[in-house]
Formats: sequence, C-alpha cells, structure tokens
Amino acid sequence: MSGRLTISSKASPFPYGAIAIASHTQKAEVVYDESASGLTFAFEGSDFTTEEDAVRNIAKAGGLADDSVKTPAYFALAKSLATTTAIPQIIASLDSLDDHLAYRTFLVGHDITAADWMVWGVLKGNLRLVGLLKNNQHQHLSRWFSHLDSLESTQVALTGLAEAKASKARQGQKTASSFALGLQNAKEGEVVTRFPPEPSGYLHIGHTKAAILNQYFAKMYKGKMIVRFDDTNPSKEKSEFEETILEDLNLLDIKGDKVTHTSDYFDHIYDLAIKIIKTGKAYADDTEQAQMREERGAGIASKRRDATVEENLARFEEMTKGTEEGVRWCIRAKMSVDNPNKAMRDPVIYRCNLTPHHRTGDKWKVYPTYDFACPIVDSLEGVTHALRTIEYRDRNPQYHWMIEALGVRPVNIWDFSRLNFIYTLLSKRKLHWFVDQGLVSGWDDPRFPTVRGIRRRGMTVEALTQFMLSQGPSQAIVSLEWDSIWALNKKVIDPIAPRFWSILKSKPVPVTIQGGPAEPETKTLPKHKKNPDVGEKTTVYSSNILIDQEDALSFEDNEEITLMDWGNAIVRSKTTDSTGTITALTLELHLEGDFRKTKKKITWLAQPAGAHALVDATLIDYDYLITKKKLEEADDVKDFVTPVTEFREAALADANVRALAKGDIIQFERRGYYIFDGVVERDGAKTWEFIRIPDGRAAGLASKAGAGEPEPAKDAKPAKAKKAKGESSAPITSASSSGGTNKHGVTPADTKMYKVDLVVGTEEPTTENATKMYKVDSVYKV
Repeated sequence: MSGRLTISSKASPFPYGAIAIASHTQKAEVVYDESASGLTFAFEGSDFTTEEDAVRNIAKAGGLADDSVKTPAYFALAKSLATTTAIPQIIASLDSLDDHLAYRTFLVGHDITAADWMVWGVLKGNLRLVGLLKNNQHQHLSRWFSHLDSLESTQVALTGLAEAKASKARQGQKTASSFALGLQNAKEGEVVTRFPPEPSGYLHIGHTKAAILNQYFAKMYKGKMIVRFDDTNPSKEKSEFEETILEDLNLLDIKGDKVTHTSDYFDHIYDLAIKIIKTGKAYADDTEQAQMREERGAGIASKRRDATVEENLARFEEMTKGTEEGVRWCIRAKMSVDNPNKAMRDPVIYRCNLTPHHRTGDKWKVYPTYDFACPIVDSLEGVTHALRTIEYRDRNPQYHWMIEALGVRPVNIWDFSRLNFIYTLLSKRKLHWFVDQGLVSGWDDPRFPTVRGIRRRGMTVEALTQFMLSQGPSQAIVSLEWDSIWALNKKVIDPIAPRFWSILKSKPVPVTIQGGPAEPETKTLPKHKKNPDVGEKTTVYSSNILIDQEDALSFEDNEEITLMDWGNAIVRSKTTDSTGTITALTLELHLEGDFRKTKKKITWLAQPAGAHALVDATLIDYDYLITKKKLEEADDVKDFVTPVTEFREAALADANVRALAKGDIIQFERRGYYIFDGVVERDGAKTWEFIRIPDGRAAGLASKAGAGEPEPAKDAKPAKAKKAKGESSAPITSASSSGGTNKHGVTPADTKMYKVDLVVGTEEPTTENATKMYKVDSVYKV
C-alpha cells in the first residue's frame, strides 16, 4: 500500500470518491477512526487533508490514466454540486454531464480517472442528486453512475463503510475497511497461496470464504494459488470427493494454478519425522487417548516423554510396519508439558491407520497429522502466505515451532474470521444426518449451505465474492444474518434478470375484457424494461385473460386499475360464489387512462387458446432446516428440526419460459426472483420448476412453517421440533386466518396468553351524549 486514508464513518459530507478510488486502486489503506475530525491522507511523507488532494494522489499512485486539461473543471463541478441547493442550477449541471456522456464511457479519456471518482463521490453522497437521477431524465449519466456504483471494488468500499458504522455501534473507535491492509511481506509476482480442503465431503459456504480469499490475494499480487487436497486421513477420504470439490470450485469460478495432494509428499514428510525424532524433539507414546487428553489438560508429562532416541525410532518402525505392537503407538512433538496454550502441549504428529489410502493404497500404515504435514508442504510448495481461520490461532505457534524444528523455509500466516450464519449447520456429520434421514434431496438441496446448494438456490458468484471481500480483515466471531448476502445477490441479478408473469392455479379468476381484441394478438416487448440487452419476449393479448384471486378480491366496483404492459381498465362486474371467492370478472378497457393515477398495477395472462398455450409451473420456496439460531455442541439436531421446510405452489407461467435453460435466473413480476430448476415429467405431464431466490427482505427470510400459504410439499416429512429457548417453533397463525381479536377485543382461543376479565364489559360502546357539541337535526330528515 502506498498511503493511508484516515476518516470517520460519520464524516459529513462523506468522501465517497476517496474511499472508492482507494478500493479501486488498492493503493491506500482505509482506516475508520471515529475520533478523526476530518479526512487525512498520509502519502510519501506528506499529509493531505482535502478529498481532492487525496483522490489526485491515490490516482497517481494507482497509475490511473493521465489527467487531461479538463480534469480541474470536473473537480470544480463536483465541488459546486456538493454545495448548490438551487434545483435549476443542479439540473443544469446534470444536463451538462448527461450530454457529455452521451457518446463517452468515462468523463476523461477511455478509462476511469480521478475525475470520474470525484464526481461519482459527490453524487453518491447527496440523496437529492441520487433522487434526481432516478427520474430517468439523465439516461447517460445514470448509466455511468450505475457502472461505477456496481464495480466490485466500489461495493467492497461501501460495505466496508457499513461495517465500520456497525463496528462503531458495537465497539467504537477503529476498524479497517476491506482488504486494503493486504498481506504482510508480500511482493508482487511472488505471492503463493493455497486452498487445502480435505476430500471428505462437499464444500460449504464456510469453505467459500477461504477459497475466495486465497484466489483474491493471488490475483491481487499477480501470484499463484494452489489447490491442495489434504489427504492425510484415509478413513474419511474418497477420490470422488476430490472430483466434487473441484466441481464446487468451478461453480465459484475458482481455478488453482495447480492441483496437488499432501500424499504427494508422504515420503518427504516421513523422512522429516525421522529427523525430528533423531534430534530429540519428538517421541513415541502409547498412552490411551482419554488419559492423554486428561494429562495434556492438567499439564502432566507422559511417562514416555524421556524415552531414548533409539527407543522412539524402534517404536516408529513398528508403527510403520503396522504391527499389532505398532498400532498402539503414536508420535508426539516434544514442545511443552504445561504451556498456557494447550495446543503447544506435546501434540500428536504421526499415528497409525491400516485403512488403504485412496491414492497410495496400502503402501503406508502411518500418516502425519494435519498440524505436522501442513507447514511442511506449505514450505515445500513455495507457499508464501498461509490463510487460516482464527480457530487455528492457538495452533499458529505450533505451526511456527514445526518450521523451526524441521529447519524448513518459513511461511507467513494471515488470520481471518470463520463464517457462520444463523439457522445454519456447517457440520458435515449433521448435514449427513439430514441426507440419511431423507429430509433433503441430497447435498445440492437448496436448503443446504453447500456450494452447490446455495448456487442451486440462485446465489451468484459475484455476490458471494463481494460479500466475502466485504467482511474485510475482521476477526470477530459472529453469526451473520442471511439477509445481507441475499440483498447483495439481488443487486447483482436485478439488472439482468428477464421479467415474466405467472398466475397461481389456486382459484385463478377468468376475466372478460370489453374492448379487447376479437382474436388473440401478440406483441414483442423487452424482457427487461430498463435493460434492452436482456432480449425480447412475445406477449399475447386476448379478450379473455386470467388474474390472481388475491388481485380480484382487492378490486372495488368501477375501480380503474392498470393491466401491466397493456393499459388501464375499469372493473364493471364481479361474480362470486357462496364462499366469497370471485369466479369471474368483467373489465372495460380504458387505454386513455393515466396509469400513474391508479393504485393497482396487476399482472395477467391471456387464457390459453390454440397456439398460445401457457406453461404448467411449480413455484418452490424453502424454510430454515433448524429452529434454533445456533446449535450448541450438546444439542441434538433431531430436537431442532423445522417441521416443514419445502413449500410448493402450482402456477401457470408465461409461455416465454419454455426457452429457459436450467440455472437461468428470472423475475416473476410482483412475486420475486426465481431460478429455473428444470422440467419434471410425471404421468406424461411436464412441469417447469422454479426455486424462489431470497431477496434479503426480512419477510422473505422469516419462518414460513404454518403460515398457511403456500401449501407444504406433499412429500414433505414433518418432524417434531424442540422449541429453542426464547424462540417459537410453533406454526405462525396470522390474525386474519385465526379471526384475530373479536369486536370486544377478546383474544382468540389459540393464544397462549392467560385469560383476564374485560375492563369495559360486554356491551356495545355508545357515543350518545359523548360530544359537547350542540345537537342539530339532519339536513336529510324528511
């Protein structure tokens, strides 16, 4: 990093341009110090205290395109926009920028410069200016603004600011933003990172952070990343898991510069084990596992700790042969007996395992532990920086001890926080239980936090990457809400998701359109009104259409409503059955009506006729698998299983969805975002299945069990769930479905509240004589 930018997260006006260019160039460390009275940019021995100077110098350090003679004018314009309050002057400035960008991508030249970031920062920090841009009167300026706003580096900077504000609320004082801190002792072109998964299962969202960070830093420093399979435990590992892990990484757009295995180095690691025994820094031990654990906790030395080198080598030889005597023993590093850090209390570094290895077969009967093999292989493979979650922090001294004791090349360690989410299991054992019980469809089930599970549910690589980078160098152990990552995902998919319509099969309402076409007609419309690049679709117009029951119930007699992509219509008649369900509607087209004056804009579909058939679809939504935010070690997962977690709605979909490929992301307007999961054929009938993508809103992430609609999947397996302390696992019953309170305020019978007598009795309230106004006869009195 070339400089240090210090700012308070509560600064006003906030220097958005400065933090954005710092993130974009990676040439300035951004530090949020709530005690700072203003901006300070320390650079090459000088301190700059204005945003303009900071932006200019960061641009210079980042090697952005040379400024032109026009740059000072844009800096002056930015300063003017920040202080101008007169709307006509603001509009004039925005008009000028819009005209300038009509045939240009950036303000100056063909690449981003300091001028772009300075002007963007002022617009970003002024809600009035952002609001004016949303009026769609400055198309070219809006396109330019949105492009800079959507850059990954910009999102990292903005999320870093949000994290700083949150940190201030939690703790106060200082927090670093983004990964601007970089890696210690890193040199461009020389950095080597590694991602070392164990081939014993599928990658989950926790692994995702490690994989993304390793690739991020390798690219940042123009270095290399190694994907290394840590295959030191043949009891758990299988070659097929290696294939699935590589597939998972491919789903994340992560590709290592090479793929290796710890088993590639078994001979070398074995030789180093012999070496460390000969130097007296390791010994053989046959203490029973439970006793060893107890002695390590109490700081008691093993009775074998002072065995001779010859005795230790002889026992290691028996271990290597896998004899009956040998399997009783293990090798422990002679670090310490009573170190306050219990990870340093003579850890096991080699043990016997007679299970054939999936790569080396039965060649070996002894295998190194991860803690012994990892520093060795890191050193041998040229790794410069080992990224480890902070759960390994107590073992970092152990890592360095191994390096020093073996005399191998040192490696830098960089810690980052482990990723945890509420209502989410990351334990392979517990996830396996759900698969074995048939409560999920497999390891790619959209309810699972596995890479393939969240990708199948519609999570994009871009959102995952931005979210992981936005976590910054934070080392706080917290359980995150899912809303933030899904909200970020929505920002990624919204500009590019094609729009289609669907009508629920549950009580659809046939509508007769007066003034509609005599025969069905078609028009070609954009799939995305704000992004024509998404493509076009065919919309069918007919005098007979279908709408949702919920929309029909909301209509008043003679109310004017808007049929989206068609125009206004007036409700002329309704037909209802004995239950109040609307069975038919008549609307009269009123195309000259103003859609801006109607309260209701509804989606609709032409009733299927001849060549214009609709598509049978299923809309699928999911709930959390468990009812407790965080399971403790002592908790039995069986006690906290959500009773029903899959919900299906039958629907009729726009015929345009037939062209979708599996994995395509769309929006069913007024319903939400969905990912196409494929076509299912049952009894000769085909159904297009769509999985709902959460959008980060609290309502979309709340428990759906017991809400009544949509219906649970017919093949769902309810399970009895234990209520977590302070949480409700009972189905949620709304006031509307249960009757709410009656006219006297009596609580429904299904409440768990205790019963009390009414304060006001049971009589109807009366208002007679309650007013102090004098009484007059009604003007309508006959």
